[in-house]
Amino acid sequence: MYIGIDLGTSAVKLLLVNPEGKILASAAERYPVMYPQSGWSEQDPEDWLKAICRGIPRLLDGQDRTKVRGIAFGGQMHGLVALDRDDRVLRPCILWNDGRTEAETARLNETVGKERLSALTANVAFAGFTAPKLLWLREHERQNFNRMAKIMLPKDYLVYMLTGIHSTDYSDASGTLLLDVEKRQWSAPMCEVCSVSPESLPALYESYEPVGKLKAEYAKLWGLGEVTVAAGAGDNAAAAIGTGTVNHGDCNISLGTSGTVFVAQDTFSVDGKNALHSFCHANGAYHLMGCILSAASCNTWWMHILGTEDFDGEQAGAEEWLGKNRVYFLPYLMGERSPHNDVNARGAFIGLEPTTTRKQMTLAVMEGVAFALRDCIEVARSNGVQIEKTRVCGGGAKSELWCRILANVCNLPVERPKTEEGPAYGAAMLAMVACGEYPDVRTAAEKLVRVKSSILPDPETAARYRERYKTFRALYPALRDVYRIL
Repeated sequence: MYIGIDLGTSAVKLLLVNPEGKILASAAERYPVMYPQSGWSEQDPEDWLKAICRGIPRLLDGQDRTKVRGIAFGGQMHGLVALDRDDRVLRPCILWNDGRTEAETARLNETVGKERLSALTANVAFAGFTAPKLLWLREHERQNFNRMAKIMLPKDYLVYMLTGIHSTDYSDASGTLLLDVEKRQWSAPMCEVCSVSPESLPALYESYEPVGKLKAEYAKLWGLGEVTVAAGAGDNAAAAIGTGTVNHGDCNISLGTSGTVFVAQDTFSVDGKNALHSFCHANGAYHLMGCILSAASCNTWWMHILGTEDFDGEQAGAEEWLGKNRVYFLPYLMGERSPHNDVNARGAFIGLEPTTTRKQMTLAVMEGVAFALRDCIEVARSNGVQIEKTRVCGGGAKSELWCRILANVCNLPVERPKTEEGPAYGAAMLAMVACGEYPDVRTAAEKLVRVKSSILPDPETAARYRERYKTFRALYPALRDVYRIL
């Protein structure tokens, strides 16, 4: 049996999977996010470890624990976990959706220059990336910066705690702005820019490679034998593995806390405008990815505003407004990454009238996320990427209405995998490959991933959304200067 763990922003999700891909058990444990200031987002890494230690016993309750052979993580990307010389955490982790590094991001893009950054790392600076966080730490918390001996990413901190080995995988390292993505090695010039030593960075592994064995103390605590811990992957690459997005041109859209458009590539390539990320994939190849910072979290926020958790009830009856809604929603609750790269962007309802209903506003939230994801798809298409269909995963993918909106807004068939637990399921598959259950990731995907249903775009509805998308595209440019004033 294999354990796949999704280290998310609000909770850790754990799956126990057999070699045939059947999910034998699942568990989840929540932990808090801290918002010390507007636009800041932090977590205590100790909370992650405590959640794992609560979740694994629950996951294995009633199971034959001697059959567990491997563990792997899919984890939230870009977070800065700073360790001292004794491997103690120096400060709370600065998360992927933290927007405090506007000045540092601008400095990298303007002083180092976008062209040089792209040449060194295949990407330009975004506020969520790890390198701007290092510059912020150097500028604002010099004492912590000087004491920092090891730079870790969230899931890799847990791998270290479980194995005693400082490691990361290429997919997660790609989002630090410290990796030469094409050459798959740390960039010495970028380390120099950030005033960090290459020795402070963890060893690099392919996502499916074993890092080490589970420490005896944890094996004893959980009643396990010898267990291999794989390198794992960034959450989006792990989700792509879990949905079978492993062949050239395959596309996966994630409707999680954030939203992503993930396009698998056999060969290295860079978006000419760097609006998309060019990262390593967990299958040993590459991918292009557009990321919006708020996706299913927009719906969660809206349900909180409405004072309900009845997602299905709020969506019921909204189908009659598909393509006809006059209300627009900009989903930039935490700023935006792709394609705008604007930490100041914020959410907005536009087009409200005296006759606007609650149902229309609920639908507008879902449509706004779909429109923002189409922004990323259009950038990919402008680079010559052919996207014929997409798979979908994440909490939002459980909503058939949202999948139908996505199919019509993007005018693409949307496939829903039988198993919707993207990152955790993908992590379990990586653990299988690390343990030799399958020879490679693509073979594992061919054997284990199945499509449950497909939603096709309706020509008339897609045509209406095509016109509405033109309006949506005009809204951010119209508000950009207002966001700066705010």
